[in-house]
Amino acid sequence: MAGSPRRTGRPRSAAADRAILDATRAALVELGWGRLTMENVALRAGVAKTTLYRRWANKNELVVDAVAVLFDELELPDHGSLRADVEGVVLSFAALLERPEAKTALMAVVAEATRDEALRARIRTAIVDRQKHLVVEGRRRAQARGELPPDPPGSRGAAEADRAVDLVFDVIAGAVVHRCLVSTERVTPAWARSFTTLLLHGLTAAPPGPDGPDGA
Repeated sequence: MAGSPRRTGRPRSAAADRAILDATRAALVELGWGRLTMENVALRAGVAKTTLYRRWANKNELVVDAVAVLFDELELPDHGSLRADVEGVVLSFAALLERPEAKTALMAVVAEATRDEALRARIRTAIVDRQKHLVVEGRRRAQARGELPPDPPGSRGAAEADRAVDLVFDVIAGAVVHRCLVSTERVTPAWARSFTTLLLHGLTAAPPGPDGPDGA
């Protein structure tokens, strides 16, 4: 968890951390960003307000970490091919965004971040950068299978790999977030297949099959 730097004294309780973060997401769903307070979270979690402030300096840090632990649940099982891996992570990401606490919390922090550069930086560090490991792992597997070419050697290869990871992450995360939270449409297996075809083959790919992107 990317909370505030630890202070000396009594060790942190993992159970208390979980209770606080669970209470934060529950409060966001019920109250929204504007009415959520550190006092309210402390009361719901059954801890002293000072306990919160020993861990998080302010509400912004607390809410971002409450969202980040949800995204840390995302995994990338090896389904045997690049296509299957992409489809799998798209469906897993969409399933996460369908959870009320994830949807409400993510929309709240993104909306607030439009006015707060420090909050945007924390979102990048605690959520975006942490989840890019999924793309790194997916590319590594695909390269090992021969589905993607290896990166060029040296610093040039490392720079190209970083750019590829950033772009793929932005494309997948942006498409799924827009589909789920802006268009408010379901991410079905057929949509995930069509999206993956577009991602892997570009605009020259064959059009979706007869079941279309909204099929089962």
